[in-house]
Amino acid sequence: MNLYELTVNDIEKIALSDLLFSEENKAALTQTIKEHQYLEELKKYNLKVDNKILLHGHSGCGKTTTAKAIATALNKNIVIINLSTLINARIGETSKNVKAIFDKAIREKSVLFLDEFDQIGKSRDSDDKDVGEMRRLVNTIIQLIDYFPTDSLLICATNHYHTIDTALLRRFQLRLQFEMPNEKELDLYYDKLLTAFPDHLQNIPRKYTISYAEAKDYVNTTMKKQIIAELEVQKLL
Repeated sequence: MNLYELTVNDIEKIALSDLLFSEENKAALTQTIKEHQYLEELKKYNLKVDNKILLHGHSGCGKTTTAKAIATALNKNIVIINLSTLINARIGETSKNVKAIFDKAIREKSVLFLDEFDQIGKSRDSDDKDVGEMRRLVNTIIQLIDYFPTDSLLICATNHYHTIDTALLRRFQLRLQFEMPNEKELDLYYDKLLTAFPDHLQNIPRKYTISYAEAKDYVNTTMKKQIIAELEVQKLL
């Protein structure tokens, strides 16, 4: 399998200030970013920086965007891997592919973002149909994480925190939970999204108890309908 078929070297720039999540998460990530910015100075005191982060929680609440923002803040390239694609390859080659991905991130001193981490980090006590292979895979990942250098940064994301092997969980210095946004948080997000459109189109019904990603999709779909409707009316005039 070609490694580059599985990787995305993302160049999208997202500022940490653009993110909408808890102040606790923002403070933790700001501290981590500062540690990496002063990496050499901290080394003089034999202080190790946090470079392994697990983001967990509801889908569509900003985990991938957060990883991109961290890479932007550190001026690093980000390698994005969707592990559901990797695990669906020939399972006997999975450990080899994972090691190749880690090697690539280490060579480039980049941010490595592993999405759907539960696909390869399942508990070794699970009832997986191939328990032996899964145990070997988890052992491989533990070793790769243990030797991951501090000048690179590993970020993993999962919607299924409790299925991940506890030995793997212990390897992450930061474990940040992403909750579904409340009405106030969604209103702030709606306000931000709607400013891109003409004033007379902004007064749309707002949906709640949904994720940020669902809110964005809803606004985009609604705006397309309204804009097309206006253009069709203008054609008739």
